[in-house]
Amino acid sequence: MADAWLYDGETALRHAVSIRLEGDALRIARADGGTASVPLATLVRREDVAGDAILGRRDLPGWRLILPGGVPADLAAALPAARRYGGVIDRIGLWPAAAAFAVLAGIALALFLNSPPLVARAIPRSIEQRLGELMVGDFGKRGCATPAGDAALAALVQRVDPDDPTIEVSVVRVPIVNAVTLPGGRIVLFDGLVQAARSPDEVAGVIGHEIGHVRHRDVMESLVRQFGLSVLLGGMEGNVGGYTNTLLASAYSRKAEARADDQAIGLLRDARISPAPTAAFFTRLGGKDAKAERMFAYLASHPVSADRARRFTRSLDPGAHYQPTLDAAQWQALRGMCAASPKEENGWRF
Repeated sequence: MADAWLYDGETALRHAVSIRLEGDALRIARADGGTASVPLATLVRREDVAGDAILGRRDLPGWRLILPGGVPADLAAALPAARRYGGVIDRIGLWPAAAAFAVLAGIALALFLNSPPLVARAIPRSIEQRLGELMVGDFGKRGCATPAGDAALAALVQRVDPDDPTIEVSVVRVPIVNAVTLPGGRIVLFDGLVQAARSPDEVAGVIGHEIGHVRHRDVMESLVRQFGLSVLLGGMEGNVGGYTNTLLASAYSRKAEARADDQAIGLLRDARISPAPTAAFFTRLGGKDAKAERMFAYLASHPVSADRARRFTRSLDPGAHYQPTLDAAQWQALRGMCAASPKEENGWRF
């Protein structure tokens, strides 16, 4: 038997009551003679107030039973335990709940890290091509074009990858050693890279590597990872400049780079183009001092390492009969196409 205060949920009056256990119910007797039997299963423990235990009922909102000084020892085993953290945690315990949360957080993190590749591969090709067309426009009128240069570039691309007519490669007048792959199979070579290359075979290796990013849709994965579904839903027209800047500034994962390298090595092998010049190109760029390296944006978006250069060197077949990608006249036309193109600097959108 214990004394308590009762709010019955029907009136605002507080009733003095006494309580005692009767089997699986709590017997409540009011001072005015009224009695009630409340099943223990309907009782819930509320947050204690100033040392007083508060009980409520699941089936009767507003009903409150206040036990001054807390739950008496003889009733404690039968009544609900005090809430410390909240429903689930109190039911299973703090450490089991923490372990369960850690597992769920790990699953959520794994889904987050692995969802961009899945989402990127689910994007329709038509949308990817449309986005690529818009992003090509970011380069404004800096595109380089001459009849001889265009023919040489087409011959180089055809030599590297004769089986994919959807690949489009262009050169733009930007004095930075860089290349960028845009959505829809569009590859843009900066003239700074063409001028830094010592042979067309070096450019062929770069193009082969970029084709690897096209094949595995690494471009869309990078955009999805940076921008989420806003790539599709956020209005491509309004933010296309931001997307292009992201592709220029971000680096692919090591896994993506390794896949692209494998693709390039395979394309060069099939085309009977020596991988040695590509290895030399990577080694030469990676060997620049720190100050000069800042001028070579290709190192930022495509991390160059001695290990990667060695992979191309190891793919060299001493018994193969390699053929130059372009002849001297074609190479000269490709290197000179930006110098011979009209300079229209306006239209650079980012």
